[in-house]
Amino acid sequence: MGVFKTLAVVGISIAGLSLTACQKAEEKTAATAPSDLDVKTISVGYQKASVNLVIAQQQKLLEQQFPNATIKWNEFPGGPQILEALAVGSIDIGATGDTPPVYAQAGGKPLRYVAYEAAKPESSAILVPKDSHMNALQDLKGKRVAVHRGSSSHYLLVQAVRKADLEWNDIQVVWLNPADARAAFQKGAVDAWAIWDPYYAAAEVEDHAKVLASGTGLSPNYTFYLASGEFLKNHPTAIQGIIQQVNVADAWVQQHIPETADIFAKTTGLAPKVSLQFIQRRPNPSGAAPLNQQVIRDQQELADRFSALNIIPKPISIQDAVWTNQ
Repeated sequence: MGVFKTLAVVGISIAGLSLTACQKAEEKTAATAPSDLDVKTISVGYQKASVNLVIAQQQKLLEQQFPNATIKWNEFPGGPQILEALAVGSIDIGATGDTPPVYAQAGGKPLRYVAYEAAKPESSAILVPKDSHMNALQDLKGKRVAVHRGSSSHYLLVQAVRKADLEWNDIQVVWLNPADARAAFQKGAVDAWAIWDPYYAAAEVEDHAKVLASGTGLSPNYTFYLASGEFLKNHPTAIQGIIQQVNVADAWVQQHIPETADIFAKTTGLAPKVSLQFIQRRPNPSGAAPLNQQVIRDQQELADRFSALNIIPKPISIQDAVWTNQ
């Protein structure tokens, strides 16, 4: 997977050389282009499961990249809240799963995809209790299935129902946030649960939940970085600097799996075994890169499926929301 190129140093004077007219024009453009030093404030939205952003915050990587800026870290419970904050200008950039941006774009939110992380289908699953007699996706028919509306697992469940040759109304969908869904799952109030890490890891390790199906073959389960149009207009090179530091964070994570798991255990309250399971399940590498055509196609497939089911109010073009000034 490719990564952003390191930003070129601007304003370098070349003494003793005779520059051509073209070179002089390029030097003038570089000298007047926005740089990291021009940024005064960057507000970042993240979730507890945003591994690279959490490590970037802990190691003050953005503070090092932007020495003249105030970095504001804003934690949110989920992707929809991050994208709402982006839309109203409360934050400049945020990380979320694959489904929330589709809802946001369909709702007319002025957001732009700037990067993605590697697909991680193994980090989401449809779970059933350890003593359940359900063994195949077809067994979901007539069952109560918990899922968080608008989350990446919403799409996972949509795809699972489709693969089982069932209709959406063949299952009893129970819309619950992850904390309430786990409580219902533990009490037997639902028969299955579509969920992502680290909640998936917690149920697997602590509740001994069985995996009815992972996201493999159903949902890529991408993480996306989105930014506000205003920030992109004013600070295009700053976005590249942010993603550069995301990749620095990911390189550290991949070389320090136990230490990363320990950090997440302490900051999230996860049991150490749960945190380790969650971190080990991430792809290596899991840095950020500009969206390629395969990623755009995968995301368009999600949007088209949701449009066909009237989950979103209208068809959308993912390509229209992809930032290309990179």
